[in-house]
Amino acid sequence: MNEDQAVSALGALAHTQRLRVFRALVVVGPEGLTPSVLADQLDVARNALSFHLKELAHAGLVTIEQQGRNLIYRADFAQMNGLLGYMTEHCCQGGTCVVNESLSACISC
Repeated sequence: MNEDQAVSALGALAHTQRLRVFRALVVVGPEGLTPSVLADQLDVARNALSFHLKELAHAGLVTIEQQGRNLIYRADFAQMNGLLGYMTEHCCQGGTCVVNESLSACISC
């Protein structure tokens, strides 16, 4: 991930509703969710949700798959981990860091 991609991703996540949407997609994992399920789950108006999903997709944080008549939105775990890696790339100025394994990148998805 480069600086421009990081700025785009962080900008997309710098909104309460978009952060909630992205976290809901992370929680559900690779199965993803339809916009109607997301809207009901988060109690968000469908037109507002559509705007937020578009912003997250434009930032590369979510993927969209057409399944029949439905769109399935999924968190892009590679992009999420890339952002986390970019943010921590030079942690502790190259020295040895104490890493809490429970906070490691999501590699199982």
